[in-house]
Amino acid sequence: MPARRPTMTDIAKQAGVSQSTVSLVLNDVRGTKVSKATRELVLAIAREIGYPQVRHPRSGAAPQRNLILYLTDELATSPHAMQTIDGASNLAWEQDCIVSVFATRSDPAREAAILAQMLANPALLGVIYATIFTRRASVPAPLGATQVPVVLLNCHARDHGYPSVVPAEVLGGYAATMHLVEAGHRRIGLINGEPWLEAAAERHKGYRQALTTADIPYDPALVREGDWQVGSGFAHALALLRLPEPPTALFCANDLMAMGAIDAARQLELDIPGRLSIVGYDDQDMARYVHPPLTTVLLPNYEMGRWAAETLIGQARAGLPALRQQIKMECPLVVRDSVAGPATGWGLSLQRD
Repeated sequence: MPARRPTMTDIAKQAGVSQSTVSLVLNDVRGTKVSKATRELVLAIAREIGYPQVRHPRSGAAPQRNLILYLTDELATSPHAMQTIDGASNLAWEQDCIVSVFATRSDPAREAAILAQMLANPALLGVIYATIFTRRASVPAPLGATQVPVVLLNCHARDHGYPSVVPAEVLGGYAATMHLVEAGHRRIGLINGEPWLEAAAERHKGYRQALTTADIPYDPALVREGDWQVGSGFAHALALLRLPEPPTALFCANDLMAMGAIDAARQLELDIPGRLSIVGYDDQDMARYVHPPLTTVLLPNYEMGRWAAETLIGQARAGLPALRQQIKMECPLVVRDSVAGPATGWGLSLQRD
């Protein structure tokens, strides 16, 4: 089995700097505040682990167009952004290209400065424009005016003028809920994220579609709006499990809230899955190590990153005009041990004054 190719994430971790700093150094972007010592450290680590660097052409030589700009609004503490970046970087390397990552923090001035610098680079092959939350994006004007290809990652444009890839969240919510239905559950609680987020709205839609498919009436009392954090999963699970007719299963719209729901079940001395079944969403590393291992839905970040890079490179090398391909990538169910058939006769004992 071939060894895993090193990534910018690996360099950033070893150097103790951000991935944006690594991008600045490897692409020799001048006029930045990266110290000489940091620059030399990043380059030394890149050479040591075998990471390819952008080759700058000799004077008079034709520029080698092998640089992809990955522009994102945020690099959050969750692993999602890093997974998409690794997917894009690994595919690009397989195609003799390199990915340069910049986070704008939703600052228009910073975004404009990055684009002015990078769009003038003769090595630029194209741009991946990404967002940390799945949403409709306003593509910056300089990208609309440029001749280089642009692909949208985890976002989409109003006019569908660019190829884009987002997760198939409705189908993911449907798969999670239907797995509980097929195990025999009919009172299924949903602990969702903020409803104004596209991911939360679509996972809720998938939940409702699964209930409709199974002829189970939708009960608003079984739906709670959390904030994607462990604490809200814990609080909402406690509230749901103390209802006069509590749910026998919970679908939590991310794995962190599922962790909170598991803690709530333990406080109420409910065995999982014997007395309560739980399904999460995202398939973070914690899902496989919690006890029992959590059934969840895979968010296909890595594959979306690969698709974005592959589409961009193919379009650039073929010299094609902007494609209008809109992809919703499957979010498959990952079955582990947190789901079983419903227990009976335990609901009233959970009520608290």
